Amino acid sequence: MAETIEKKVETPCSDPEDYSLCGHFVSAFDIIGKKWNGLIISSLCDTKAMRFKDLARCISRCSDRVLVERLKELEKQKIVERNVNGDTGIISYTLTTKGAELKPVFDQVHDWADKWA
Repeated sequence: MAETIEKKVETPCSDPEDYSLCGHFVSAFDIIGKKWNGLIISSLCDTKAMRFKDLARCISRCSDRVLVERLKELEKQKIVERNVNGDTGIISYTLTTKGAELKPVFDQVHDWADKWA
């Protein structure tokens, strides 16, 4: 009889208790994969600043309450910045440097979606 030798292949996250190899990837998807966050970031990628009402118009299926929640979460993650114009009091949202670095990622997702979705 031939002996079977099993070889364990190590892959990132093969041990559910050890996220050291994929923890950052998981963290990134916790942020950008959360419902509506991708659309918020994508909407802000191509503009300098957007007011809440303009974001709400772009993401019409998202309730105002949820949009406010997501914007606060993205602010906390330092991806989106809330700006208040001192003269007019108008509030607008922009991507931070950290958030703007996602633009090439979202451009590629748009290209992939155009081709395959």
